[in-house]
Amino acid sequence: MEDSKRSRIRWVLIGWIFLLSAVGYLDRVNLSIAGGAIMRDFSLDKVHLGWVQSAFVLGYAFFQAPAGRLADRIGPRKIITWGVVWWGVFTVLITAVPTIGAALWIIIAVRFGLGMGESVVYPASNTVVASWVPSSERGVANGIIFMGVGFGAGVTSPLINYIVTEYSWRAAFWTSAVIGLAAGAVWYWISRDNPKQHPWISQSEAEYIEAGLPAVEPGAHGGKLRWGQIFSDKNILAVTFSYFTYGYAAYIFFSWFFIYLNEVRGLDLKQTAWWTMLPFMAMAAGSLLGGWISDIVSRRYGKRNGRCMVAVAGIGLAALFIAIGTAVESVQMAVVVLAAGAGALYLSQSSFWSVSADIGKRSAGSVSGVMNMGGQFGGALTASLTPFIGKHLGWNTSFLVAAGLCACGAAAWFFVNPGYSRRDKDEQTIAA
Repeated sequence: MEDSKRSRIRWVLIGWIFLLSAVGYLDRVNLSIAGGAIMRDFSLDKVHLGWVQSAFVLGYAFFQAPAGRLADRIGPRKIITWGVVWWGVFTVLITAVPTIGAALWIIIAVRFGLGMGESVVYPASNTVVASWVPSSERGVANGIIFMGVGFGAGVTSPLINYIVTEYSWRAAFWTSAVIGLAAGAVWYWISRDNPKQHPWISQSEAEYIEAGLPAVEPGAHGGKLRWGQIFSDKNILAVTFSYFTYGYAAYIFFSWFFIYLNEVRGLDLKQTAWWTMLPFMAMAAGSLLGGWISDIVSRRYGKRNGRCMVAVAGIGLAALFIAIGTAVESVQMAVVVLAAGAGALYLSQSSFWSVSADIGKRSAGSVSGVMNMGGQFGGALTASLTPFIGKHLGWNTSFLVAAGLCACGAAAWFFVNPGYSRRDKDEQTIAA
């Protein structure tokens, strides 16, 4: 009887973060879809567009760790709201850039600012998971959140292409900004930083959440990790390296897949818009499926198998499919195989964020911010390096580099212990 009265507020919040995740990728990937029109308007080439793509990712990367620390201290409700307003403003600013000689550098600065604003979303969402979601449900929760990445990026292609074709690329950016601001306003209304603050939560749900959270060891800084502890932790460093390789592979799809299909594989704009959806839909499915599998395996066989081995399998399969996709002659079949690689990559997504929440506990925002910083450095590298490799060594080589890095990223998970606590180690060292 008590279960029937239990509220599900935690899943309402996770569901809305899914939507914010989708909107974030709408604002992020719109440049890739509108890239041809922007290059024509400002007389840019693909290398210039690569710089613009990298500027966003660098702004996003450099502010991951500070954003995570702010989320830990101020709380995800305000931080996510401020971030959405920030990125809405910077999404619109690009439409006001004049066609002058310095336009490229202005666009780079605007996209760097957009990256700063978007940097808060995932570290802050991980503080929501750490405070609201029992450890046994974190795989599915993160799977839902990151399903928004694939969903948002997939919907972006036909939506932005339609608006650019029928109206203009500037109208597409305004549309992206308005959608984001509306989603942010709802988030501020429905969210709270922890279950104790929420007026809608039932007592039974609050008790259920509290019972399922990992124990927090009291200590210095109120149980929060210092930066030195985070950057010297071998588990965090291994996960961060793996996420670097993950980000490198993922950003080939976010930054260059539309242009690759249109200009390298020869599809027209309409065909490209629809075929570009496939990898992102595979990402959405892989994210949710990977989280579900991770939780089940963790409950039955422990977190070592449920988090680490699922990640090894996912990233390893991504390396295989991406490498095979380069050898396929048929355009449609190549897209299917590469989409399978993108989906396999996202099987591992929830493992990264669940492990960072489990290790970080009350510092989940900071730990996941450092991890995501590594992923975004990988994305920044691929945004600029992919067209360079494509121009000088061929586009197949660009994808093979991503496949090789994925293989290295899968191997890094053998060095991760998801049940490890840095605080336990520090206490043992002091006791000794």
